[in-house]
Amino acid sequence: MEKLKLHSPDLTQANIAKLREMFPGCVTEAAGEEGKVRLAIDFDQLRQELSDHIVEGSQERYRLDWPGKREALVTANMPIAKTLRPFRDESECFDSTKNLFIEGDNLVALKLLQETYLGAVKVVYIDPPYNTGKDFIYRDNFSATKEEYEKASGERDESGGRLVANSETRGRYHSDWLSMIFPRLTVAKRLLADDGVIMVSIDDFEQASLRRLMDQVFGESNFIAQLVWEKGRKNDAKFFSVGHEYMLIYAKNVSRLRERKEAWREEKPGARDIWEEFLRLKGKHGDSYKAVEADLAQWYSDLPKGHPAKKWSRYKRVDKYGPWRDRDISWPGGDGPKYDVIHPVTKKACAVPEAGWRFSSPQEMQRQIDLGLVEFREDHTEPPFRKAHIRPIPEEAVDDPNEENDNGEDGDDAEFATQVRGSYFYKQSQVSVKYLRSLMGAKVFTNPKDHEELAKLIAYVTPNDRDALVVDFFAGAATTAEAVFCTNAVNGTNHKFIMVQLPESLEEVAASAAGAAKKTVQSAMKMMKQNGRPLFLSEVSKERIRRAGAKALEGDSHADWNKDVGFRVLKIDTSNMQDVYYRPDEVNQKGLLDAVDNIKPDRSAEDLLFQVLVDWGVDLSLPIRNETIQGKIVFFVDENALIACFDTGITEALVKELAGREPLRVVFRDNGFVSDAVKINVEQIFRQLSPTTDVKSI
Repeated sequence: MEKLKLHSPDLTQANIAKLREMFPGCVTEAAGEEGKVRLAIDFDQLRQELSDHIVEGSQERYRLDWPGKREALVTANMPIAKTLRPFRDESECFDSTKNLFIEGDNLVALKLLQETYLGAVKVVYIDPPYNTGKDFIYRDNFSATKEEYEKASGERDESGGRLVANSETRGRYHSDWLSMIFPRLTVAKRLLADDGVIMVSIDDFEQASLRRLMDQVFGESNFIAQLVWEKGRKNDAKFFSVGHEYMLIYAKNVSRLRERKEAWREEKPGARDIWEEFLRLKGKHGDSYKAVEADLAQWYSDLPKGHPAKKWSRYKRVDKYGPWRDRDISWPGGDGPKYDVIHPVTKKACAVPEAGWRFSSPQEMQRQIDLGLVEFREDHTEPPFRKAHIRPIPEEAVDDPNEENDNGEDGDDAEFATQVRGSYFYKQSQVSVKYLRSLMGAKVFTNPKDHEELAKLIAYVTPNDRDALVVDFFAGAATTAEAVFCTNAVNGTNHKFIMVQLPESLEEVAASAAGAAKKTVQSAMKMMKQNGRPLFLSEVSKERIRRAGAKALEGDSHADWNKDVGFRVLKIDTSNMQDVYYRPDEVNQKGLLDAVDNIKPDRSAEDLLFQVLVDWGVDLSLPIRNETIQGKIVFFVDENALIACFDTGITEALVKELAGREPLRVVFRDNGFVSDAVKINVEQIFRQLSPTTDVKSI
């Protein structure tokens, strides 16, 4: 019987396939024979990608390098022997939720998730630690000391002598930070769907390095935008008030996004208010549209300054489809068809736009006129115009499918009038600080992101997805989790999330912090003590999700939302298997006698089940139930997707009963059978009763 390997895969050899797609960093610029710059394969980099040790050698080329880069790449590809253990008591709605909260180092978490969620994640959003030059929480085994850095970068020789001046430069901190983020981005890319996107918040100090690094990891051609998030003026600045942050957005494969032909649009602020006022006035005046227009004009005038609907007061005309404004009727780009369009009053041909008519045939033009979607001017001396409504008209009145697709600002498939999002937006940072303080009853984070803005971004980049998977492996304040709740509640989607957060001790953070940061951590500790929660940053994150979920359920929400505000807590731990399972050559005879059972004694059957799910690449959020069959506990994952029994004393009768259920997969404990004969017969029994079942043991 084939055994599960129970550790993350070694992807080094798999990297050989689809080189350009998987490793855009191996495609670089190099000087050709005539000295001209051309695209070339960076074979040194390729050798490093496909090596399990640091490869020596260098060559002048356009690329981003730093001391520790090669070792960071080795770390990204290195397999691990860890597992995820479930914690029901810390979870919310463990058996029904589709959301996951993983506690532990995020690089390990990403590696454990890479088989199960390979190509399954639609959105990754992270707000990593901004590089302040201080020590990192995420100190991987390749982090360099100052002396090691100076030797590697050439600032000192092997005897410790200084080779260059100005050793106080901050280059060491750039290298540490890049070595930390590089392997995490590399593994995260594997999780992204082909049409997925990653959004990374960053400040001025590492923006340039991060941009070049993401060009290397995701490919420069997959860059989408660099957003500027203005968060308010800082009056204590010495030179300029730098109150903004950046958000870099890259696609896994931008060509796949284009193939889907999904226009990214956001609802025009205030459009919904205009529609609701129209419905109220229509109820008052009926089909007297002139009366509705008069009252709507007054409503626009009475709106307070700054109201978002005031900006769209040009939607002042009204017909049976609602408020509308005029729109150009000429062919986009010019060289459109030209034919006679007769004015209904003068009975003469209207002036033809210089670019030609928007509609390719007189028949389609007449259809639009009959539907009431073309408005003529007073006479024929000027072309008519199209109507653009604040909300799309019924399906029978849409453009003819044979016509050129209209990608104008309103969008034909939006619920309300929409627009392309700008790369600059403003949201005062104190808004999110005050909101989180109100939600948690104390100030627990110094600079949390705004969940409403993040919710809008998630909805914006997933226009036609109803159940996208969103991942944040620097969870922190768990803003992304609440943003997913917010997106679902507003839009009726059922997006899911995976949050990852290190269980950093708040007491240790408080001991090393100072000033306002120290007070914030102390406030968080006080809040957690009052609620009887452990003093870890990950616990603050979980508490925020609990409260955000409860708040989301209290408010109005879309009828299509499934109201899943739970989360399944999984914690990274050492493997459930004894060391002899992985390193039998290092165990002596006495050790073998101590390890007759290859499973650690402190691990439960559910612990084993989740290690099997990770190793077999089964969705970790699938529903799980257990049933006692012939005196043994049997787990059913999504009913027959996987059946597992880790009890001892398994008989042939039990094996036959489980085979009769025809599961997709089944797994047993290797030493769990009542006899060797039963163990030998297992595969034969399944071959007879359920030939499609994949049978394995641990």
